[in-house]
Amino acid sequence: MARKQPTKRIDGFLLVDKPEGVSSHDVVNMVRRATGEKQVGHAGTLDPFATGLLVILLGRSTRLAQYVRDEPKVYEATVRFGTETDTEDLGGTVVREAQRPTRAALLDAAPRLTGQIEQVPPAFSAKRVGGKRAYEAAREGLAVELKPVTVTVHGIALGDFSEEGGRVSSCTMRVECGGGTYVRSLARDLARAAGSAAHLTALRRIRCGEFDLTHSVPVAPRGSVTNEFRVAPVLGALAGYPVQDVSGDEAAKLARGIDIEARVDGDYAALVDPAVADPATALVAFGARRPSERGVRWQPRVVFRDP
Repeated sequence: MARKQPTKRIDGFLLVDKPEGVSSHDVVNMVRRATGEKQVGHAGTLDPFATGLLVILLGRSTRLAQYVRDEPKVYEATVRFGTETDTEDLGGTVVREAQRPTRAALLDAAPRLTGQIEQVPPAFSAKRVGGKRAYEAAREGLAVELKPVTVTVHGIALGDFSEEGGRVSSCTMRVECGGGTYVRSLARDLARAAGSAAHLTALRRIRCGEFDLTHSVPVAPRGSVTNEFRVAPVLGALAGYPVQDVSGDEAAKLARGIDIEARVDGDYAALVDPAVADPATALVAFGARRPSERGVRWQPRVVFRDP
């Protein structure tokens, strides 16, 4: 696809349905080529093995990445029992075999993996060990020992059991969780708790906070984002935050980085100019609450209007 040269900066966000075998960084590069906007990033990564929802931010919106409310995350996975792989998915080498579990054992184990739990990340992950990524060390044949981290799992729902001789060969698993949770490792621990072994054969993210896969655009088979999309106004990426209307004078101050009076509750707020009808340019700034001798103020953290 030929690179498009925008006539002006593109600020906004885009929901992409990432295919298998493509990294999150690959998708960022595809969006750069499709839009011509150089500043492109993503909120929450997906492994190349996984498919589904990826939130892409463009232009000045990239500075909002740490503030985008993309939790809880919802995944749908397929788990195969009887073998565990080094990558914890179907692309790895089998490192352990065990008898397949019963349905009763799996249903008993699932609730014990919910709430705040300690999880050991997979050896093939982006966690850093000794100054390098864990997957880099694992590929070099080095022993990788990752420390457990605390993650939040809101719920696990098992279904579509495939059984033979009273033992489960595979099932689907729907997981609602917080950021930093590895669904691959959750399947590993589920099987171990049921006296078995397992790895994922499919993983798909269908929701991130307020963002839903049904509103996403696909990546074309040849590795480019379809040009049949419209970048959504950046205000939509701030779903869940309070909104305060600002006057023309306040908008001018915010554009120059000057704080203004806070008139709505919250630690952060989207500061919007109601005189601008176009939702793509109505957001003036994203502000952080700050007490001062002049009362409670909004200090602009990200400004979307030029002075």
